[in-house]
Amino acid sequence: MFQLTCPGKQCVKNDVLSGLTVALALVPEAVAFAFVAGVAPLVGLYAAFMMGIITAVIGGRPGMISGATGAMAVVMVALVAEHGIEYLFAAVLLAGLIQISAGLLRLGKFIRLVPHPVMLGFVNGLAIVIFIAQLKQFQVADENGVMVWLSDTPLWIMLGLVALTMGIIHFLPKLTSAVPASLAAIVSVTLIVIFLDLDARSVQDVLRDLSGDPTATIAGGLPSFHIPMVPLSFETLQIILPYAIILAGVGLIESLLTMSLIDELTESRGRGNKECIGQGVGNTVNGLFGGMGGCAMIGQSLININSGGRGRLSGISAALFLLAFILFGASLIEMIPVAALVGVMFIVVLGTFEWASFRLLGRIPLADTFVGILVAVITVLTDLAIAVIVGVIVSALVFAWEHAKQMHADTNIDKYGIKYYTLRGPLFFGSVQTFADLFDPKNDPQEVIVDFADARVYDHSGLEAIDNLAERYMRRQKTLHIRHLNQECQNLLVKAGDLVEVNMMEDPTYRVADDRVA
Repeated sequence: MFQLTCPGKQCVKNDVLSGLTVALALVPEAVAFAFVAGVAPLVGLYAAFMMGIITAVIGGRPGMISGATGAMAVVMVALVAEHGIEYLFAAVLLAGLIQISAGLLRLGKFIRLVPHPVMLGFVNGLAIVIFIAQLKQFQVADENGVMVWLSDTPLWIMLGLVALTMGIIHFLPKLTSAVPASLAAIVSVTLIVIFLDLDARSVQDVLRDLSGDPTATIAGGLPSFHIPMVPLSFETLQIILPYAIILAGVGLIESLLTMSLIDELTESRGRGNKECIGQGVGNTVNGLFGGMGGCAMIGQSLININSGGRGRLSGISAALFLLAFILFGASLIEMIPVAALVGVMFIVVLGTFEWASFRLLGRIPLADTFVGILVAVITVLTDLAIAVIVGVIVSALVFAWEHAKQMHADTNIDKYGIKYYTLRGPLFFGSVQTFADLFDPKNDPQEVIVDFADARVYDHSGLEAIDNLAERYMRRQKTLHIRHLNQECQNLLVKAGDLVEVNMMEDPTYRVADDRVA
């Protein structure tokens, strides 16, 4: 059921004002990411508007903000440089269709496979990335076009305004919650700069530095329908498909992880599959209306949540305010001091970073600590999607290694000379070697019974290990009985033949992951 906002006028006010705050912070971000991708500022701003409003309306996580992001921009830059912007629009369109398919196939549920240490590393790494990105605002171009750090009076003005912004955001909520603290800080610092005529860099200065055009502006019209002008051929598909798959994957990973973080902060639950569809529709529309595409933005989402935005109205408001800036208010937005926006983002960094993770050092398994640090480092050095994938793989390998060590057996020989192996633990690809080492066919008596009552077979590797064990005993002309193995496993055992003892009254009924079952 679609719910625009929570009941009550207070919720509407919070969502609208929070949306305005987010829109102000979106402008420099969208412009910067547009230049990262090698496209015009309006392409990034249009993407932020279209992604924002579409995902707010049909996405699966109310209160989450989507727009043009750096994670996707770094994937786009090579495509734009080599083939041009029309191929980018085609790739974004195809990426959107892939994301819609992922949602319809209900693949969003796989976000549950991301372990907590990976989430911790993701959050901390992203906080560091946001912090490092803000440091660029402390640089200006010299007469040779080389970026140098601010110094002397401009630096102190910048630092003072950043500190003032952060102070307002921190202390204002203790006095009143009538307006979002971030919005109040941006407006207050802007007015101080204007009335005191301070030499502070503005959004307009950022546009000039990034574009090299002294007349650069964010002003523009409405996005217009535009079918990507690329040849409809298999060669075109070969060019855009790899980029589309990567864009779709990066977008979904960042969006679903951001959704999980917002779920935790709001103590509610988003709908992953619906968010996949929302992201897909947003990118599809971007490809048809001249936008660079995008995904969920953790920084802006946290600004929204911290400013009181909880409903879909907050995302809709942010998108509409952004469009209004493009159409009517470009001159006003370009006056905002960059220091105010940097201060807002620094507060986001402080709120995003999991400081409690330092207290966990030495209290959690060393492998979990390693995974968290690894994901954070890879996020900073390379890419969010790569970091998460590596983190999940390493966590899975650690899990498999630890569980592989749990396979063991109790042995005894009864008065008839029959040897019993009572197994305990999981039998899967990671534990097959341990399982094989438990047995001694050469020195075992003529008759051996293996009891699986306290063990479970989880995959084809486990079945193959049992088959190989049966073959080892067969070669030595010894009889092997396997008890309490479920019927499905018995049907799949090829080499054991008649050596498998069937006990339907006691055999378990669990299923095993094996292609032959289907």
